[in-house]
Amino acid sequence: MSLNNLKPAEGSVKNTKRIARGEGSGHGGTSTRGHKGAKSRSGYKSKIGFEGGQMPLQRRVPKFGFTNPNRVEYNAINLDAIQALVDNGKVKDTVSMQDLVENGLVAKKDLVKVLGRGELKAKLTIEANAFSASAKAAIEAQGGEAKTL
Repeated sequence: MSLNNLKPAEGSVKNTKRIARGEGSGHGGTSTRGHKGAKSRSGYKSKIGFEGGQMPLQRRVPKFGFTNPNRVEYNAINLDAIQALVDNGKVKDTVSMQDLVENGLVAKKDLVKVLGRGELKAKLTIEANAFSASAKAAIEAQGGEAKTL
């Protein structure tokens, strides 16, 4: 090894342009920013979606439809999920909102609607915000009760 073949370790030096360090660097003068305009100034930030004055995509695309701000959204729980809780021994004779939260089926503030998929084999008292007609019929057929909160 001698002075003429010394070089830094692989990957230790980045080959970056030294901008605004005089004309001799090749990147002086306008410092690779071009002439005039907003992009040549310090502090320039473009809006998200700005397309250089062209009509932006989010304004070109047609808008349609309606979102009802008063829509009530329920989390659906089917009878087979409730039967699985009974089979695993997690509930006995009543299924309350607290039981559903503790078993991770819904969040604390969710509205719950019980739907009729699956088969219920146990006599249960189920508390929920809403019931489908088939779920209510299946619960009452087993001698249980569907309580609406």
